[in-house]
Amino acid sequence: MARVSINNQHIRRYNKCVLLEHLYREKCAAKSTLARLAQLSIPAVSKILDELTAEQRVIQQPAPQRQRGHSAGLYQITPQGDWILCMAVTPRYIESQLADARLVPQGGFRRDAVNAPTPQALLAEIENHWRRQCKLWPGRTINLALGVHGQVDPVTGASQTMPQAPWKTTLEIKYLLEEKLGIRVLVDNDCVMLALAEKWQNAAAPQDFCVINVDYGIGSSFVINHQIYRGSLYGSGQIGHTIVNPDGLPCDCGRYGCLETIASLNALKKQARTWLKTHPNAGGGLDPAALTSEQLIQAWQDGNPWLQTWADGAASAIGLSLYNFLNILNINQIWLYGRCCAFGEPWLDAIRRQSGFNPFDHGDAPKSRATQIEFGRLNRAQQVLGIGYLYVEEMLNAI
Repeated sequence: MARVSINNQHIRRYNKCVLLEHLYREKCAAKSTLARLAQLSIPAVSKILDELTAEQRVIQQPAPQRQRGHSAGLYQITPQGDWILCMAVTPRYIESQLADARLVPQGGFRRDAVNAPTPQALLAEIENHWRRQCKLWPGRTINLALGVHGQVDPVTGASQTMPQAPWKTTLEIKYLLEEKLGIRVLVDNDCVMLALAEKWQNAAAPQDFCVINVDYGIGSSFVINHQIYRGSLYGSGQIGHTIVNPDGLPCDCGRYGCLETIASLNALKKQARTWLKTHPNAGGGLDPAALTSEQLIQAWQDGNPWLQTWADGAASAIGLSLYNFLNILNINQIWLYGRCCAFGEPWLDAIRRQSGFNPFDHGDAPKSRATQIEFGRLNRAQQVLGIGYLYVEEMLNAI
């Protein structure tokens, strides 16, 4: 068995990464704050900050007037660098948030409906969004970070499957956009986007957690020991394709009874359309041919009994899958995102009831280690900003 030696250079590199991580989270911090967060001595932090300053990775600013005499100044990631246009991309809409080199938002958050019947049309929509920002911020180099629905190869930047798309072929998003626009492009799955958002923007995020996106489909992403777990084929987190009912409805993946066929927003919409066709006078004027997700959620909020029954059944199916998931990975922090969260606390309570208890929690563990299944608290702009941290993690891995 080969031995791995740890020398001072490795330790210094590790500590540099730790300080940079804290600066990306805090955005601006005093030396004493960094020492406390990194659990290092102030002299050790001073030496590392001097190195990072010499490398032009961080800059020092004078302390505010009220803090003078108590601090040698504040440190932040150098603002001189490429900006990042963060996007959540589907064939039906594009959400975007521009950020500077420190991942501080610039300008407002946007959500725009798009019509992309072909891969070329989707690429054109992404390009249009990027060119609009370039006009607003002339002289800036703006790179792209894309969170794409479906299975993505983050190494090649290819969208392998995009469930809402009318096409079934692989789309080389990274290569095609980089070649045409002459900028850098990083691409990953939209659930990875949510996990990165929690990891970098939620100070309370533990080293192990899971985010689950319950929307058109159902996806998830795992963070284990502070690292995104993607799997060897980058398909980790496909909780929507765990089989809940082997004799159930066919799924787009080719199997039967997957969680997505029962508990996703798309599944609920299909169920509602079928029911409305056979009960035309009981739908409160809803048109099955033109039923939208928003109308479905509104009907639930209005107390529609048939929809409440379906939503409760869908939540129970999610809870059953989570119970198995908790048994396997023993991750005790789960955040839920997606439009189905609009079903509210009764929906969440149904998930909690079905998921039961963590078999490894015997009741004597600290509250911080007990299983927590909660709604995510980051707003949509923060969620979309999460994909921009692909650049931060790439930079830290290269140090």
